[in-house]
Amino acid sequence: MMSFPGSGLAKGLAVTLRTMTKKTVTAQYPDVQPELPPRTRGVIALLEENCTVCMLCARECPDWCIYIDSHKETLPAADPNARARTRNVLDRFAIDFSLCMYCGICIEVCPFDALFWSPEFEYAETDILELTHERDKLREWMWTVPAPPALDPAAEEPKEIAAARKAAEKLAAAAAAAEAGGSE
Repeated sequence: MMSFPGSGLAKGLAVTLRTMTKKTVTAQYPDVQPELPPRTRGVIALLEENCTVCMLCARECPDWCIYIDSHKETLPAADPNARARTRNVLDRFAIDFSLCMYCGICIEVCPFDALFWSPEFEYAETDILELTHERDKLREWMWTVPAPPALDPAAEEPKEIAAARKAAEKLAAAAAAAEAGGSE
């Protein structure tokens, strides 16, 4: 296929002219907030009540940007024959967002659902030292975490729920049979 000299330039100019005649769709950021996808990784939020200070998030973090301090507290025994229990109490939970690479490993490994992704992305600071956010700041972001998506109504029922439902139906049938046998 033969092309004449300058055909590439003509095609490029044609694209430029087509683009110049269309209306722009640029959203002016500070005035118009962007529409974020539902699974946006903005900042990590902490639900402090769920944290058991198991340290899994800090151990699994590849950047070592999570700082956790705790102490042990002894709870008196509820029964006189029982022994006293000890539990960890969270003293400090901080994330250094100047080191964080937003991989989400800490959120995935948390067995008690204490960490969540928040879509907040406007937390720039003038000083890099202020990018270490303590637990009170992380708790504030918890209220910006979107609700989880609704379960798919066409999805298969989880095996645990199906087994529990079948066991409950068997018990109800046995109770009904016993009641019917007792009333005869």
